[in-house]
Amino acid sequence: MKENNTKANDDDFASMYEKSFAGIATYKPGQMVETHILSISKDTVFLQLSGKSEGILEREELTDKDGKLTVQVGDSIKAYFLQAKNGEMLFTTRIAGDKAGPEMLEQAYQNQIPVEGLVEKEVKGGFEIKIGETRAFCPHSQMGQKRSDNAADYVGKHLSFRITEYKENGRNILVSNRVFHEEARQVNKAALKEKLKENMIVKGVILSIQDFGAFVDVEGVQALLPVSEIGRSRVEDIRTLLSVGQEIEASILKIDWSTDRITLSMKSLLSDPWDKAVEKYPDGSKHTGKVVRLTEFGAFVSLEPGLDGLIHISELRSSTKYSNSTDLTVKLGQVLSVQIVGVDRSNKRISLKPATTREEDETSAKYMNASTDGETYNPFAALMKKK
Repeated sequence: MKENNTKANDDDFASMYEKSFAGIATYKPGQMVETHILSISKDTVFLQLSGKSEGILEREELTDKDGKLTVQVGDSIKAYFLQAKNGEMLFTTRIAGDKAGPEMLEQAYQNQIPVEGLVEKEVKGGFEIKIGETRAFCPHSQMGQKRSDNAADYVGKHLSFRITEYKENGRNILVSNRVFHEEARQVNKAALKEKLKENMIVKGVILSIQDFGAFVDVEGVQALLPVSEIGRSRVEDIRTLLSVGQEIEASILKIDWSTDRITLSMKSLLSDPWDKAVEKYPDGSKHTGKVVRLTEFGAFVSLEPGLDGLIHISELRSSTKYSNSTDLTVKLGQVLSVQIVGVDRSNKRISLKPATTREEDETSAKYMNASTDGETYNPFAALMKKK
């Protein structure tokens, strides 16, 4: 009877012992978990695991350069399992210092765990990186968000890397820093796919300027503002209108996520002068404009930003018998008085011809209306009146 009771007690203890571990997950070194922060102490951050178990993470891993904590209780976090020690489940967000032994570096390679390394110096083709007591190599092409020719931007700094090659038991290690920038860009891109739409008005900052347009940062993504989409007027020198660092407002003209191309337009935010061109420029009316382009078939005259009219070459040839028949009577940049011949709204074309100015018309009227009596008699004016 006593033996039966002892056996029953042993079975109960075994059952209780097994139940105490029920629901507690087992982890492999390097395994990533996505969880949230349960509590934070002076030196430790406690992570929620399955069941009643908790993970432990060193607090200093989640502080900035000034020692200020960058997380709070309830925040989601990604961490990597290191080992079980003295009944505690130890995790890390990156492998560095004394954690960076050969075994853990191999786990970091296999499980894509970030490692922290010191950029010691620039060498041929890249940089020498020290991770714990191990040395690795980072090519120039894998350092930073974009390549910099200034090694001082990186040397002496502690940066995060991912091991991309692990050979010869850790004697040959290749790492990348740029991979994190690319991953962050992809995450941002996925969010922007949901947010940015064509015809949407956005704000951006000009990153660089080329003759064909300006590259603009729009919420972390690079977009292009073509020179033809800056305004209604023809742009001769883009740098007189835009500058690096300038904030602009533009409409999204086109998005092509397959090629990561976003095209912007400032011009589309401006009213279209063609909407009122017919009313504003009736046939026969006279206006002043500037010659903005000379072609083999005539001269284009700007009446206002976005509205250019054409004076046909037949209206511009020199009429003197000694001049070359191809000589034009106007020059680029010249201000002219022109008369509207016709406005074609559908095809956005305006036909012009040279005209006398208002002052010239008034002078001519006075001249033509002058009295034919007395000493001021003008035979030419009298002749014109008879006509």
